[in-house]
Amino acid sequence: MAKLTKTVVDKAEPRNRQYTIWCSDLKGFGAFVLPSGTRTYFVDYRNANNVRRRMKLGRHGAITAEQARTLAIQALADVSKGSDPLEDRNSVRKAISVKELCELYIAELEAGRILGKGGRPKKASTKITDLGRINRHIIPLLGKKRVTHVTKADVTAMMKDIMAGKTRTSEKTKKLRGKSIVRGGLGAASRTVGLLGGIFSYARDELGIIEANPAHGVRKPKDVVRKRRLNEEEYRTLGRILAKAAEDERYARTVDIIRLIAMSGCRRGEIIKVQKTEIDTVGSAFRFEETKEGQSVRPMGLAIAEYFDERSMDGDSSYVFPGERTPDGPFGSFPRHWDKIFAETELADLTAHVLRHSFASIANDLGFTEITIAALLGHASGSITSRYVHTLDAALIMAADTVSGYIQALLNGAVLSHSHYALDRGSRKAALARFLSPQPDPANYPEGTDRLAA
Repeated sequence: MAKLTKTVVDKAEPRNRQYTIWCSDLKGFGAFVLPSGTRTYFVDYRNANNVRRRMKLGRHGAITAEQARTLAIQALADVSKGSDPLEDRNSVRKAISVKELCELYIAELEAGRILGKGGRPKKASTKITDLGRINRHIIPLLGKKRVTHVTKADVTAMMKDIMAGKTRTSEKTKKLRGKSIVRGGLGAASRTVGLLGGIFSYARDELGIIEANPAHGVRKPKDVVRKRRLNEEEYRTLGRILAKAAEDERYARTVDIIRLIAMSGCRRGEIIKVQKTEIDTVGSAFRFEETKEGQSVRPMGLAIAEYFDERSMDGDSSYVFPGERTPDGPFGSFPRHWDKIFAETELADLTAHVLRHSFASIANDLGFTEITIAALLGHASGSITSRYVHTLDAALIMAADTVSGYIQALLNGAVLSHSHYALDRGSRKAALARFLSPQPDPANYPEGTDRLAA
């Protein structure tokens, strides 16, 4: 046992189970090391009733060993005067309001210590969404209440207020001509209750303020299931609308992005922000570094691979579709262009998500299975999209070729009579015959023959 210093704590290796390092110079001062590698300082003491207490002082890295030692000395001095520092701290914490709790949660969120999907720190876009829900719904409706006084009924009342649009507002943002419109509704209410549940879990598990989570068990409204999909005639209509828009050079880039979304099933942001390094036409794959599901390897249909082969990737920007005024960022005019292209057309209600949903529906029409469609779309359930995958299954590439090629043909005005591709006996026989056709033996080539030409 040695004096507890930064060096000593840094060198403490994680073990299979939590263990404690004690300070030789200050009795009761120590640090425990978790299997995850997290090291936390604490002070151990007995209060006036001879009840043993262990009070956390802070995580190693967030505070220094010397700062923790000072806090431990102060706590032990209070104990000698008959106080109970841990009880005093808990009393103060339990008195905080929901607004103050949200501020603590936001600080943890900004520091990357609030985990999202897959146990990873929440993405920047998710943080922005969370902050919006906290500042525009939770704090206005519950901010003044004490955390310990919030009940399930309070959470339910907040949810109903959001559904009714009580927090509806419209305000300017820092962006030029930017505006934030908060409408409320079923989806916003459901997701805000989910976020509040996470904040209360933080209050319970990290701060020890509450024993039970008042957001648990609240009956949330179901999101409206979006059933809109394009039929084949609407795909042909879309093709005509895009062809007309492409006549105006200003919209050429937006038209390309829309066609790629339609033929790939990718999310809007994935195509708009795609970088040159994420395009692999040799492996016929998108290799996205950051998506809603984290890293994702997505099959690329032949129609899309050929588009990228023909497109110039020169230029200093790392983005395939760089901004017009800021080439070091992605193309930013897409939403405005989209509105102008589809305004007063038969597809005025079209959204990028409808294109993604329609891609999945076409894949289903062509006979592909749910797990194949999940992999084409990059859903977490599609195990083929694992971050460790480097070479995609040939059958999956074939599926991407089929769906993207079919949609490309519809956009170009073709009238098709599709069948369940996977069960089309003639197509299967033809493909197998090509695969099994004998190849000439290279040893039989006459000397000097160009084998590639042969």
